[in-house]
Parts: sequence; C-alpha cells; structure tokens
Amino acid sequence: MNDLSDIPSVMHELGRRARAAAADLAFAPAEVKRAALEAAADALAAHEAEVLEANAQDLAFARDKGLSDAMIDRLTLDGSRIAGICDSLRAVAAQDDPVGATIAEWDRPTGLHIRRVRTPLGVVGVIYESRPNVTADAGALCLKSGNAVILRGGSESFHTSSAIHKCLVEGLKSAGLPEDAIQLVPTRDRAAVSEMLTMTQHIDVIVPRGGKGLVSLVQREARVPVFAHLEGIVHIYLDAAADPVKALDVVMNAKTRRTGICGAAECLLIHRDALDTIGQGVVRALIDAGVEVRGDATLQAIEGVQAAADDDWGREYLDMIIAARVVDDIDAAIGHIRTYGSSHTECIVTEDDAAAARFFERLDSAILMRNASTQFADGGEFGMGAEIGIATGKMHARGPVGAEQLTSFKYLVEGDGTTRA
Repeated sequence: MNDLSDIPSVMHELGRRARAAAADLAFAPAEVKRAALEAAADALAAHEAEVLEANAQDLAFARDKGLSDAMIDRLTLDGSRIAGICDSLRAVAAQDDPVGATIAEWDRPTGLHIRRVRTPLGVVGVIYESRPNVTADAGALCLKSGNAVILRGGSESFHTSSAIHKCLVEGLKSAGLPEDAIQLVPTRDRAAVSEMLTMTQHIDVIVPRGGKGLVSLVQREARVPVFAHLEGIVHIYLDAAADPVKALDVVMNAKTRRTGICGAAECLLIHRDALDTIGQGVVRALIDAGVEVRGDATLQAIEGVQAAADDDWGREYLDMIIAARVVDDIDAAIGHIRTYGSSHTECIVTEDDAAAARFFERLDSAILMRNASTQFADGGEFGMGAEIGIATGKMHARGPVGAEQLTSFKYLVEGDGTTRA
C-alpha cells in the first residue's frame, strides 16, 4: 500500500486491485462464494472479543465528539448484535447465486435463441457512516453478486469496521478467493471520499449510506453512477378506518423500537375523523413513552404536544421525536407526503381496502406498507439476507438493495450459422 498521506495514490491502488479481483469474481463458482461467506461468519464469531474491543475504542471516540444517543446506538455492538451480523452473513451465503441466472429467454423467427442473464456490475464503492454492520452486509452482498467492493466506513466506526473487515478477508482466504475482493479504505481522511467519487476507471457504481449531508455530497460531486440512499423521512397515516389496536402497535414500534435506523417513523398523519379516538390515544402513548411530539395547531390541544415549526415537516430526526399533523382526508395525507417525503417508506393504517389501494396507487415511494411497522423496511426482513442500503431513486435498483440488485445483465445470443438477410 502507498504512503497514506498520498490519498490519490492510495485510492487508485485500491481501485486497480479491486478491478483485478472483480475479473476473477465474475466467474467464481457459487459454492466457493458461499464457503467464503460462511467462513467469514465463523471468523467473526471466533473474534467477537477483538471486535468488541475495537468497538469500545470507537464508542469512546464518538462520545468525545458528542454524538447523539441515537447515533451511539447505531454504532454500538454487543454479543447479540455480532451474532446478528453472523446470521446475516450466513443468510446471504445460503441464498441462490444471482450471477448467471436467466432473467428471460426467447426464440426469434430468424433462428436466434436469446437469453438475458445476470452479470456482476464490476466494482462497487460503498461510502457509509457510523453503522459498522454495513461493513459485513456490503462486503457479503457484493461478494455474493460477484462484485469487488471498496468500503469507506465512517470515522466513528473506523476500528470496528477494520476488525470486521479482517474477518471477511479471512473468509476470502479460506475459500481461495482474491483478498482484494473486499477492501477497506485504510484512512479516516475525507479526501478518500472525494477521490472515490471520480474513479470512473476503477469503480462502476457508488452506494452512499448515511445522512443527508453525505448523500448530497455524493450526488453533487460523483462522476461515478450512484445508487442514492436518501433520508428516511418516513410517514405513517392513520386513516379514518384504522383499527385502534393495530394503529397503536404499528406507530409505537415504528417510532420507538430503534429510533436511529432509516425505517423509523418521523411523521404521523391523522385523519380528522380519527383524531378524537385513535389519534389522541396514539399521541398520548407516544408522549408516555418519552417521545417528543411536535404537532400542528390542532394537536397542540393535547397536553404534552409541542408546537411544530415549519422545518419539522420533511425532517429526519433519528431520535425520540416525531412530527404530527391532522389531515382532512387521505388525499391531504398523500399531498403532504408528496411534498415532504424522501421516497423511502410510507405506511397507511386502515381496514378500508379502497383507501389502501388509493395510497399504494398514488404514492411512489420505494416502499409502501399497510398495517405494518415501517421498521420492516430492511433487506433482511425482505428475505434478502442483508442490504447494502435502501435506494430511493428510480434507476436500476430501488428499495432494499440486495445481491440481485447489485447485478446488471447481458444478452447471450446463439445461432447455427445464422445470417441476417
């Protein structure tokens, strides 16, 4: 590796090595990739103590920087969370290999037989912030889909990500795959991010995973194509026909289970006809649970509700805070979401099939839910084993990005001495 003070040289060497590794991974047998991921999970379990020690260093660094409790929670690992990461690695390993799978095939009157098959993207660059599990998730999904990956974790998780990365490399080595298939940027220097964004000769796609500042920077400066993972400005709409028990369960879980993840609810919309019954009960339950409710003028009549400011609409708190507003009908709710949403995840709580159908039809967020907590907005919960992020754009990948979404396709065309007239 080059002198770490020479960031361009360091990054281009990473890119060169990743490109070479990608050439081998493109045709690596499915069973070899599976073995590498299973060995990585075994290594992570075996090195739990070292990973926790590294995590303690990062937590001390994060507290010195004054990170919020929610961000500290995102960064924190314990035995159960490491076990969860191991489970995700094994779940990705067990999935069908997407590379080479036939998407469609057909015959032409000319005698040609045409197949469209999945093929790796090549080299993926992942830029993420404090969640160290992304190191394992992104590494696993890229390997499963035959891609080499360059990981640039957040400065807060530097030691933890490095410890997890060593386990991934151990898995690669044990399976005889190139160690350069999963590389971690070895510096906290932010210049490494700027360099990644312009490495068009080495990187095929960039996946940013973090807050609005990071994603905006990537979208603004990247010359490499981007799978954008924007803010999780997640809305829950309580319809007039909402079931009160479901409404309470869904809202409380969506807001309070883990406030620092992108699927956490950030705005509650309440149909005016449900305000005096379901709405009041849910708002009071939130306040009793320690959530700061910032409401519109109508909701401020409920004791404990604070006044919402203009910038509370369309805001990702990642904390025990939620904005709340009363709407006249479902179309007003849809209009609010269209105005303030980030196209991530929205939920309607209703027993009215027509209302649910209208909500699903007229909103175009990546994930739309009915009567289910928005904390299910997660690739693992979708059966993908893990996710590299939730793409909120409309090109190529959308919603949870798993191994299949990290592939492109090519056409395989066969003839029998066939010529065109």
